[in-house]
Amino acid sequence: MSDHEDTLRKLTVRDDALIDLLLGDDRARSAAARLDGKTHALVRLGALIALDAPPPSYMEAIEEARRWGASSDEITGCLIAVLPGVGVARVVSAAPKVALALGYDVEAALEHVEFPSAGAPDR
Repeated sequence: MSDHEDTLRKLTVRDDALIDLLLGDDRARSAAARLDGKTHALVRLGALIALDAPPPSYMEAIEEARRWGASSDEITGCLIAVLPGVGVARVVSAAPKVALALGYDVEAALEHVEFPSAGAPDR
């Protein structure tokens, strides 16, 4: 049996020994995931977007992604990558949280943007 089949079987039957190991040991989880550090961090960020997680969760995930060399564009790309799967509402909710974790206050920036009036011709 291959490693991925063994892992899928154990997760399917909720193998408590495996679950406890993966939840309690960062190194074991990283090794079992078989992803490089940056990919692992970006996948975790995608999961937070899907869950509509609170802002502090994004801070931690983005700090980890940064430690692995993820750029702001790659981090923002997670929003785009998960959009079809999680839906527009989740991505719209997550965008300002991700922005704040990246040091950009979107809401403050929007206060200074002038939107065209309804019925006014575009210039």
